[in-house]
This record gives sequence, structure tokens and C-alpha cells, in this order.
Amino acid sequence: MKHFLILFFLIISSTSTFAQNEEADTSIEKNNVEGVIIDSQTSDPIDKVNIVNLNQVIGTSTNNKGEFKLKAKVNDTLHLTYVGYKSIKVRVTNDWLKFGSSEIILTELALALEEVVVNELQLTGYLELDIKQVQVNTNYRYSISGLSSGYEAGNNKSPNKISKVLGSIFNPLDFLYNTFSRKGKELKKLKQMKKDDEIRNLLASRFDRETLMVLLQITKIDLDEIVSQCNYSKDFINKANDLQMLDAISQCYEEYKVLSRDKKKRS
Repeated sequence: MKHFLILFFLIISSTSTFAQNEEADTSIEKNNVEGVIIDSQTSDPIDKVNIVNLNQVIGTSTNNKGEFKLKAKVNDTLHLTYVGYKSIKVRVTNDWLKFGSSEIILTELALALEEVVVNELQLTGYLELDIKQVQVNTNYRYSISGLSSGYEAGNNKSPNKISKVLGSIFNPLDFLYNTFSRKGKELKKLKQMKKDDEIRNLLASRFDRETLMVLLQITKIDLDEIVSQCNYSKDFINKANDLQMLDAISQCYEEYKVLSRDKKKRS
């Protein structure tokens, strides 16, 4: 009887330990959300779809089977983007975390191609003459001793450009305060965005500003205006990729915070 009781307690103890371990493993899995992204028409998996967790500011992309796994919790929002497809937002639910991988469908966009005009170069064979036909855009950024960053004034060195730069420098706090004071909460995500390699890689390959707009909760017009007010030229705004735009905004925002703290100390 004594041996029977010992065996009984050993079985109960083992069962309890196994249940605890299983519960712990389940808890670990619940920190990640999994899915498979497919095409709405063909049902084929789509690889290299970009997924960003807007709440935690982390990202990933699908593999060649359309699969992904990303850290997330209940009520987090995932933003899915892929060139040529309609971007969507997906809310993370308890059931999704509990039951594992879910299938997500992306719909292809119907895009009308704009007319493209190609101007043929009339080459002469003489380098000095032919090189003049190639349009070269050079943006100048002015550096002033004692300031941490430069100020861009477009692709020519006219006196008006320099005056605009100097005007922004001599009244920097008002200039930056008007730009950032209402968007402080969203702009705090900039540091997180710069730390995540997946998001940086995503932004480096994009020029549509969509991910930036969603993360910072601003329109494209507002985004361009912020960069313009940070003394970047229209040429830079038109040609920079999303990562360059992120770095430009981030640098300007850091200057704003320093100047804002200095103003509070003086007050």
C-alpha cells in the first residue's frame, strides 16, 4: 500500500510538471503571431511581403512560402505592404494567438500606367560636349561651425537660398516647435524605427512614404512639409527613399528636443 501511494504521488507530480511546462510553452508562443499571405486570385503564397507591428514598431517579411512570424500581443495592429498589392491593416486577436497561423489575403491593385516620354541624347562622341547633355542634380547642404547638422538649400548656390538657410538657423526654436509640438507622441517612434533592421531595410527600398505615414499618422503632404521645414530641398524630397526621409526627420526632431529643453531651462 505504501509503495502504491508513492507511485500515485509520483504520477500526479509528473502530470502537474508536464502541464506547467506545456502552459509555459504556450505562453511563449502567445508572444508571437504567425500567418501565411496569399494572392486573392491565384491563392499562391507571396514572398517578401513587408509586415510592420505599428504598436511595437518592429517588422518582418514573408519567406518564399508566404509565411511570417512576428512578436505581437492582443489588439496590436499589423500593417502589410507589397508592391502592386493593396496595403491592409490586420488586428491581432486572442483567437489568432491561441490557435496559431492564419491565412491573410492580399488583393492586386489595378494600376493605370502613365505615359513616359524618353528624350534621346544626341551623342557627338566628344566627352566634353556629351557630358553637358546629362542632367546632374547636386544638393548643397551648408555647414556652420557649432551646429550639429547641415542645412540643405537645393541644387544651386543663389543668395536667396543661403538667406533662407540663415533665417531658419537664427530662429530655430520657433521653426522646429511649430513643426513637431503637435506630433510628439508619434515622433517618439522614430528611435524605435531606426533600431529595427527589418523596418530600415523596408524603408530603404520604398519611395511611396506609405509606411512612414502610417507609423507617424500623418499625410504625405504633412510629411513633405516637415522635411521641407527642416531645410531639405524639394529635389531631396522628390528623390529620397523612405529611409533617407526617416533619417532627415529624425535628425531634425532631435535638434528640436535639445532646443526645447534649453528653452524650458531658461524659462
